[in-house]
Amino acid sequence: MTSPPAPPAPPRPAATVMLIRDSPAGLTVFLMRRHAAMDFAAGVMVFPGGGVDDRDRNADLAELGAWAGPAPAWWGQRFGVTADLAEALVCAAARETFEESGVLFAGPAGQSLSSPSGIVTDASVYAEARRALADRTLSFADFLRRENLVLRSDLLRPWANWVTPEAELTRRYDTYFFVAALPEGQRADGENTESDRADWMTPQAAIDDFAAGRNFLLPPTWTQLDALIGPTPRTVRDVLAVERQIVPVQPHLAKRGDNWEIEFFDSDRYNQARISGGSTGWPF
Repeated sequence: MTSPPAPPAPPRPAATVMLIRDSPAGLTVFLMRRHAAMDFAAGVMVFPGGGVDDRDRNADLAELGAWAGPAPAWWGQRFGVTADLAEALVCAAARETFEESGVLFAGPAGQSLSSPSGIVTDASVYAEARRALADRTLSFADFLRRENLVLRSDLLRPWANWVTPEAELTRRYDTYFFVAALPEGQRADGENTESDRADWMTPQAAIDDFAAGRNFLLPPTWTQLDALIGPTPRTVRDVLAVERQIVPVQPHLAKRGDNWEIEFFDSDRYNQARISGGSTGWPF
């Protein structure tokens, strides 16, 4: 008698941030390549981000006054989730971006959102805290309180929501994408234990490298980069002004001969680029 198929693993909430900035080459986005030794998606180009953990769920930043900008309820409405989960997602987005790139979406408590001094301009002074956050000896909420900072949720914008296919039985994510401009005076460095390369690239260059086999992009990353490319040159101001309707996307994995192919609303273009670059399998 054939055993019934194993049920899909429940997806873990996650947050990822597309950091963007203007440059002489046009709009650029910050990308990191996951280290070859990583258990999951080794060698893949990604945005800063990661899973929501208990530190994010229990941060209570809004209740404790360490939150500035749109409230968790606003984020929940935009993402179609509860306010509690929305608060955890925004916290995870800010925490992971700081841990992985050194970019901090925060400002001194008590400052006006429109004040030039209301945003941290040199996050390198918090390098010790960044290391403590990464090794989990410090929570993001405790860090903000200790430094008398508030999370600046207004520096982030909701962008997309992708869910790992059900065919992935061991590691699934319900990932919420944010977009944010690099705060003035700050720099993104990519100095973390999970990546071995980080750089600013135009979305078109990243997509072209994928089609030429010089990098690997998973469908959610490829799709968000493609969405940043407009019929006319785009700027940070253009992108941040976009009002996105967040609709969950859950691709489907289909077996084609000995290989798996992913099916979603733009999978024909994606798979054509993937095969053009010489990739017939998946990096996990």
